Amino acid sequence: MTMFSIHAATLGGGTPEDRKTGPVTLGRRILSDIIVAAGIVAMFGLIAWLLPALGEPIGPSGIPSTVSTDLSNLPYYALRSVFRMFVALFFSLIFTFVYGLAAARCRRLSRVLIPLLDILQSVPILGFLSATITIWLVLFPGSMLGVEAASIFAIFTSQAWNMAFSFHRSLTSEPRELDEAARSLGLTRWQRFWTLDVPNSMIPLLWNAMMSVGGGWFFLTASEMISVNNRTYALPGIGSFVAQAADEENLGAIGWAIVTMIAVVLLIDVLLWKPLTAWAEKFRITQSQSAAPKTSAVLTIIRQSHIDDLFVRLFRPLGDLLVRVTRPLGRTGSRWTHESSTRSRVADVVFSVAVGVLIVIGVAQMLIVIHRDAGFGELGRALGLGMLTFLRVMLLTVVCSVVWVPIGALIGMNPKISRFLQPIVQVLASFPSNFTFPFVTMWFVLCSIDINWGSILLMSLGTQWYILFNVIAGASQIPDDLREMTRSFRLDWRQRWRTLILPSVFGAWCTGGITAAGGAWNASIVSEIVSYGKHTLSADGLGAYIAQATENGDTVRTVIGVAVMSVFVVAVNRLFWNPLQRLADRRFSLN
Repeated sequence: MTMFSIHAATLGGGTPEDRKTGPVTLGRRILSDIIVAAGIVAMFGLIAWLLPALGEPIGPSGIPSTVSTDLSNLPYYALRSVFRMFVALFFSLIFTFVYGLAAARCRRLSRVLIPLLDILQSVPILGFLSATITIWLVLFPGSMLGVEAASIFAIFTSQAWNMAFSFHRSLTSEPRELDEAARSLGLTRWQRFWTLDVPNSMIPLLWNAMMSVGGGWFFLTASEMISVNNRTYALPGIGSFVAQAADEENLGAIGWAIVTMIAVVLLIDVLLWKPLTAWAEKFRITQSQSAAPKTSAVLTIIRQSHIDDLFVRLFRPLGDLLVRVTRPLGRTGSRWTHESSTRSRVADVVFSVAVGVLIVIGVAQMLIVIHRDAGFGELGRALGLGMLTFLRVMLLTVVCSVVWVPIGALIGMNPKISRFLQPIVQVLASFPSNFTFPFVTMWFVLCSIDINWGSILLMSLGTQWYILFNVIAGASQIPDDLREMTRSFRLDWRQRWRTLILPSVFGAWCTGGITAAGGAWNASIVSEIVSYGKHTLSADGLGAYIAQATENGDTVRTVIGVAVMSVFVVAVNRLFWNPLQRLADRRFSLN
């Protein structure tokens, strides 16, 4: 019987050893209660202070197109950016649970949802912005809330897809004995979700959430200084601050923004990610305790306080109510539907035909518009530029895999190394590397470096972490008893890598590779065209093509670029990554 706590994720739950790490004096518990209460009050106080500014009316001069680069504004701008980031992360988590569950539990829906997810992750952030900015402004007329909603939605599109991929993979690779236990216990689907599905996915989902925040920081400039359809909409934030400072060639202001960003990333790591990764260790599937468990001072304070008991009293009645309400939905199973009758097969055929007809109609309409407004020659040009970007993405994925798979496995399997390197990795991944693009642009200009090659470096700064974080998560899930077995058999390091480590992280690497490649395509829009003051460097590629078309308000060429990028991403996923994922599920699953 594994040590996987099937009840550990129930609302307000947790094992006694999770809550208390040993005898705690009354004074220490009171002090912990005060610290936790002060932290909660401070968090809600900051939110209450920020909320009124979100819905400010648009002034007579219209929506601002610039922001102030006064250094005294940096703390406030940083708070606004952090608020947007975590609102977007909240909606990304909800999307992940709903979308991933539907794709994993319904065979018919999965045929549409998984390819659609491939397409969604391939659509660049500027494509979403150009298509939705008008909608948000109409929904919230006369208020800055419309631009805020557009910015949060843009950050959401840079966060949600890799989390959904990770959660879907966790659902489809759940250990069979735990699946059978859940069905034998007669759990409802709601109970199964919180006692098996979420705990089993917690470690990879947490690491992907970290990566999602890092991806959100990478696109912060584009989401706070929105330039679409020959218009610029600027919101107070550290991303727009950097964009404005770069336009003014104010390297000092950019330097202070980088210092502020490092402080923000470190605070988030200490207050959020480090406690969560230490807490998530209880969800590892193993038959022996870790010799060196992860620790966190913040988590220790929370466990010593009464906050967990308070949450149990507040939310357990709500949890019991939800269990009763969701009971009519039926009990758990490996699929939502189990039908294998002729009627079910006919329904599958009708569903597939209907989806195919809709796709054909949509593609035909798009081709008609392209032929009328731009000509098929423009489509051929975009395909050629897409091939150049594809070569950059392929080279980047190979190099990052060779570099980061061994490092990720080492960090994930060794708690001592993890305690030292994990904060460094989280800071590097969370830091928005495009903040350094003005300096890099000057370096490229001074050293006469071709942006066609330099853009590969710029793309890797924001996308290599997808591979690293997924491999860390995969390696940290390797059961301790399997590691001990390799030591008992006296396997050398080559044999351990060939027989245990690489097979164990292969599936995680596939997930990381898919999201890294998709992220690289998306990052191309800010990496293939960079500027600092009067200096603008533009590479030959699909990312630069989309960025220029979006900024000029050229809707047809924006659609062409987004469509071509989607075709490349979906084709690579169908022909390369999906077979590798099936191989991982068939041969290298830890089930």
